[in-house]
Amino acid sequence: MTKLEMTEAIMAAKKSSGLSWEAISDKVGLGPVFLTSACLGMNSLKAEPAQKLCDLLGLDGDTALALQEFPNKQWEQIVPTDPLVYRLYEVVGVYGETIKAIVGEKFGDGIMSAIDFSLDIDKEENPAGDRVVITMNGKFLPYKSW
Repeated sequence: MTKLEMTEAIMAAKKSSGLSWEAISDKVGLGPVFLTSACLGMNSLKAEPAQKLCDLLGLDGDTALALQEFPNKQWEQIVPTDPLVYRLYEVVGVYGETIKAIVGEKFGDGIMSAIDFSLDIDKEENPAGDRVVITMNGKFLPYKSW
């Protein structure tokens, strides 16, 4: 089973179940962002959570095995066309250098880890229109000199 076939099977089973990503992640014991990313083929799961997910959604062992395979993280398009994904791309384009400058001032020369990392998505109710709150939390990794 390919990662694409795995994702298609998971999405169909999720739809049939009527469960949200939050409900599924609660039952599997992982964060909703990471679990969703694994189900979409961009991360892998260990055997136990992969099996829990498949048991919950009524999926077979091939799907559990595909969930455990290492992903090939690549994008089809240079600039995304989905409006929400494009806006995130735009945020990085507009604010990326600003973020880099402020991180540099606060931490020094380095990067934020996307391995020792968490990402949370929350909803903030607001009378002027509900707000999307995205929190990225990554370990700072300084560049070293040699």
